Amino acid sequence: MKALLKKDIFVLLRQMKMFLLMIAIFAAIPQGNMTVFAIVYCGMLPYTAMAYDERSKWDDLAAMMPYSASDMVMSKYVLGWLAVGCATILSALSNFLLGLFVTTDFSPSSLLPYMCMGFLMMAITMPLMFRFGVEKGRTFFILLMVIVAVGGAGLVAGLVDSSESGEIPARLLGFVQLGIPLLSAALTAISIPLSMSMYKKRRYG
Repeated sequence: MKALLKKDIFVLLRQMKMFLLMIAIFAAIPQGNMTVFAIVYCGMLPYTAMAYDERSKWDDLAAMMPYSASDMVMSKYVLGWLAVGCATILSALSNFLLGLFVTTDFSPSSLLPYMCMGFLMMAITMPLMFRFGVEKGRTFFILLMVIVAVGGAGLVAGLVDSSESGEIPARLLGFVQLGIPLLSAALTAISIPLSMSMYKKRRYG
């Protein structure tokens, strides 16, 4: 699996240098909406890697190599987790550095819901990607991911604003913020074996 992960990272760096640089810049903007976009969008990078695999007929070549369905599937999940994690760390670091010069109310925990939104997107859409492929369902999947990302991020942001203004109890906000990571973990636990099953059906019939 490590070799598959290295392959995907190399392909993305080679094909999307400028775009990945833009995502890194957006993630580094302190306390900006573009930070949320960067973190959540990183959860879509595995789909880009899968699209390159489809165009190059990589799956046909991989079938002749000692890679299991588990290796093929998990390499994409790990790629997404690493990308979302790196964007989150970069955002936290930029906000920390800003706090050295100006007073901010930033808390690292405030990034957790957005990071989990990236994981949630992957958990919901990855099985479908492995079953039908990226190219066939690109429009549907992008629409679904936008709805999940924008709707979820907007809900979290709205809850934060309402809590600060006193419209809802901070305890309720804390419950929601805890629920999102738990939901993300639960759906991911279901998504991974489902993706493996979908990949096998698509690959082997």
